[in-house]
Amino acid sequence: MSISEADASDRRSLHERIAADLRDEIMSGDLGPGDNLPSTSRLKARFDASSATVQKALQLLKEERLVIGRPGTAVTVRGRRQRTMRPASYMAPSPAGASYRWLTEATKHGGRARSELLGVSEATPSADVAAALNLAAGGTALLRRQILLIDDEPVELVKCYYPLNVARDTALMEHRRIKGGTPTLLADLGFPPRLSVDKVSARVPTQEQYTALRLPGSLPVLRTLRVVYSDNERPVEVAVMAKAGHLYELQYEFTPE
Repeated sequence: MSISEADASDRRSLHERIAADLRDEIMSGDLGPGDNLPSTSRLKARFDASSATVQKALQLLKEERLVIGRPGTAVTVRGRRQRTMRPASYMAPSPAGASYRWLTEATKHGGRARSELLGVSEATPSADVAAALNLAAGGTALLRRQILLIDDEPVELVKCYYPLNVARDTALMEHRRIKGGTPTLLADLGFPPRLSVDKVSARVPTQEQYTALRLPGSLPVLRTLRVVYSDNERPVEVAVMAKAGHLYELQYEFTPE
């Protein structure tokens, strides 16, 4: 379908549509790391657009950290496009004395990973979190907020909720990072993770997510609602995680039953 044929159903401006098509080619690997994007003249002909419109589309991709380039030079796909995250690789408790598995797994694929604790408090969670924790209407839980970063770029905003009867009088209540992460601590407290259930959706970022993740626009975030169950199907942690959808993807492996 040509751009003109799409006009009737796609109400985005032309430069946003051009950026969307190029973004998909970058994220799909048709334009790989280090590849030059087509020249302005070729993009003008392909999309029947003016030079100014093409430049506006390229500027969007630059702001999204997908490409680099200066006026008058070729625009090139950045060396790291979309990073693949594998949740199953960091779900288990860390070995004694080891760092949180998310940090060690992220480091394996290049980059310097770290976490920053944003706050610890009691809070009334959203309805889906409350339902997952089996909270009564208006009930509260312990909330730990943190941001995960790679090379000082924010990757994921994480909000973890814990039943108060699990968290009370433990290190979960303290405003400090936990060695090995909360899976290790929960296991030490007698609540080893037995099952994790993820629900992943694409959403327009909230104000909190937009600011914390330093998003360049209203591109969707990947929102994961994770419920961690211990023995007897007891929910001991519910995490709400958001990451930029144009920079990260999730990979899950399944074994046929």
